[in-house]
Amino acid sequence: MEFKTMQKLTRSDLFGLEKYAEVRNDFRARVIAHKKNRHVGLGPNATVAFEDRLTMQYQVQEMLRIERIFEPQGIQEELDAYNPLIPDGHNWKATFMLEFEDVDQRQQALARLTGIEDRVWVQVAGFDKVFAVADEDLDRATDEKTSAVHFLRFELTPEMVVAVKTGAALGIGIDHPDYRHEIAALPTAVRDSLAADLVTH
Repeated sequence: MEFKTMQKLTRSDLFGLEKYAEVRNDFRARVIAHKKNRHVGLGPNATVAFEDRLTMQYQVQEMLRIERIFEPQGIQEELDAYNPLIPDGHNWKATFMLEFEDVDQRQQALARLTGIEDRVWVQVAGFDKVFAVADEDLDRATDEKTSAVHFLRFELTPEMVVAVKTGAALGIGIDHPDYRHEIAALPTAVRDSLAADLVTH
């Protein structure tokens, strides 16, 4: 079974710098509201932020604004950097963050939690867990410690995609010896937002 892919961003999707200055407040409010159903906390120190076309457009627009980029080549470089984080219609892509307020505590935790990025999973009801493929763009961890930020991809089978699109419950968790947390069933609003990332014919 083949799936359509989610459309990547192109220059024609973006606001120019002047126009973005005009619409930024409204656009930012829309993105913040959208993200509420795409951020999942797992225990006290971990968050999975599921990315999509809208969240990546916001990232690109903000980078263009901050760096004052308006040349076509510079815009394309930003698109090339962020487009890989847009789901492809048969997967979810996410930013995984480990957050500790105390610097010493963070250093100790990152050393203790090596490999945690490979132990984050999602589970469609009735199917096996799908563990994340982490940091395909570059290696963020070492043997001594993990990084505070990782990029994850959860690749689904065609059967899982159909199940989610037809209302199957969705669980998520972390299965690491020093950090185990899970949510058996995500809230409906979160599940529905993630279902919208998947595409069938």
